[in-house]
Amino acid sequence: MLPGEWAERVKSVRVIGTGVMGRGIAQICAAAGITVELADARPEAVETALAEIGRMYDKLAGKGRMSAEEAASATSRLVPLADPLSATDCDLVVEAVREDLGTKRELFAALERSCPQHTAFATNTSSLQVTSIATALQDPTRLAGLHFFNPVPLMRLVEVIPGARTAADLPDALTELVRRLGHTPVRATDTPGFLVNHAGRGLVTEALQVLAEDLATPEDVDRIARDVLGLKMGPFELMDLTGLDVTHPAMESIFTGYYGDPRLRPSPITRARLEAGLLGRKTGEGFYRYEDGVKQERPEAVAPEATGATVWADDTALLESLAEAGVPVERGDEPSSAEIVLVTPDGHSAASAALSARLPAERVCGVDPLSNATRCTLTVHPATDPDVARAAWAALAATGRAVTIVRDGPGMIAQRLLAAIVNTSCFIAEQRLATPGDIDTAVRLALGYPRGPLEWGQQVGARRVLTILRALHSATGDPRYRPSRWLVERADLGLALDEIGTAVADVR
Repeated sequence: MLPGEWAERVKSVRVIGTGVMGRGIAQICAAAGITVELADARPEAVETALAEIGRMYDKLAGKGRMSAEEAASATSRLVPLADPLSATDCDLVVEAVREDLGTKRELFAALERSCPQHTAFATNTSSLQVTSIATALQDPTRLAGLHFFNPVPLMRLVEVIPGARTAADLPDALTELVRRLGHTPVRATDTPGFLVNHAGRGLVTEALQVLAEDLATPEDVDRIARDVLGLKMGPFELMDLTGLDVTHPAMESIFTGYYGDPRLRPSPITRARLEAGLLGRKTGEGFYRYEDGVKQERPEAVAPEATGATVWADDTALLESLAEAGVPVERGDEPSSAEIVLVTPDGHSAASAALSARLPAERVCGVDPLSNATRCTLTVHPATDPDVARAAWAALAATGRAVTIVRDGPGMIAQRLLAAIVNTSCFIAEQRLATPGDIDTAVRLALGYPRGPLEWGQQVGARRVLTILRALHSATGDPRYRPSRWLVERADLGLALDEIGTAVADVR
C-alpha cells in the first residue's frame, strides 16, 4: 500500500498518555475523523482528559472554528480505555508518556505483545533516540518518532523521525498522516535534539555567552532580539517560559550527544540557576520575576536631552538619519572636529575598529549595523568618554528609535545572535540531518523566527555572516564560532544557503 493510501485509511489511533501532549494529539486526531482510544496508566486521568478535550471543542465551536455538529462528532470519536495494553486492532499507537527511556521501552515491549502486526508504533519523544527506544521491540521496523510540539492544536509542526531500523515506508506514511491532521511534517534524523531542538541551541547558547561576558542584561538582549531581529520572544523570556528544568538538561544532552561540539556548549549560568530553583514562570522567578504569571520587567532608562554635539559616522545611512532628526553631523571620509564618532563594524568591536582606523578612541562609540528603525544598539568601550557616550545616546534617540546601551565587544549583540542561529542551521544542513527546506520550515514554525535561518542568512548575506563569524573566532579564539563548511562554500561559490548544489548522486 502506498503511504498516502495508508494515511487516508487510518481509522483508529490509540494515544497513550493523557498529559498536555497526549490530549493535544488526541484532540486533532478525533477532529480529523479518526477514532481515538485514549489511555493512561492512571484510569482517572483519562476521564479528566476527555472532559478537557471536550471543553476545547466547545471553545472552538464558540469561536466559529468548528461547528457544534463537528464538535459533537469529534467528541463521540474519543474512546476511553481502562488499560493501555488492552487488545486492539487500531492502525497506529502514539506514545506520549513521560520522557524516560526505561518507561518507553517497557511500554512498547508490552504493546508489541498485544497489538497485531499491522499496527504501527510512534513515539512523541522530544529528546530520546528513537533507535534506543526501538531496542525493546522484537520488530523495531514498526517504530518511528512523531514529535509534536506544545500546544499541539496550535503548533502546526511535527517532526517525523525514522530510527536506524524503521521500515522504509513508515516515515512517508506518517508524513501523509500528519498532513491529514492539518499539520506540517518535516523529516528529521535520529540525532540529539532531532531538528528543532538542535537548531534552537544557536540562539540560547549564544545569548548565555553574551550574558557570561557581561555585555548586556537579559532584558537588553531580549529587547534587541525582539525589536532588531524580529523574534516573538527573546532568548531569556523563552527559557523562562520553557523552564530551566527542561532547557538546561536539553542543552547538556545535545552537547553530550555531539561529543562536546563547542558550538553547542551549555552555560554554567543555567546550571547554577537550575540548582537554585530559578526555573522561570513555573517558580515565579527565573531571569525575570513573575507576579500572578505576569513578567516584571525593569523599564528602559530615558535618554538625555540632545546636547547639540556634532556626529561623524562611517555609515552614510546612519548619518543621514541623524541629519534628518536635526542632529548636527560632519560628512567626510574621516572625522575632524566631530565630538562624537560612531563606527558600525561587522563582527569586530568598536574599540578594535577605532584602533584599526586610528580614530580617537575616547570619542568613539559603536552602533550595531543591524540596528533598524525600531531599535538601535549603542556600544561603549572602556576608553569611551562618558559624556561622549551620553551625547551619542541622545543623538540616536533623537531619530525616534529606542536605544539599548551595551558593553562593547566583538559582534555586538544582534550580529552574534543572528550568526549563531544561521551557523547552527548550516551545520545541520552540512551534516545532511535535514533538507534546507525542512530546516527553514521547522525553525520558522516551531521557534517563531520571522524567517527560516538559511533564508535569513541569505537575506543578510552569506558573506556578511561569514565575516561576523570569522571576526568572532579571531577575537575570542573560541571554536564555537568556527564557520560551517556549508556556509563557507556557499559564500565563496556564490550559492544560496538553501541550495544543495551538485552532489555525487547527480553525477553517477
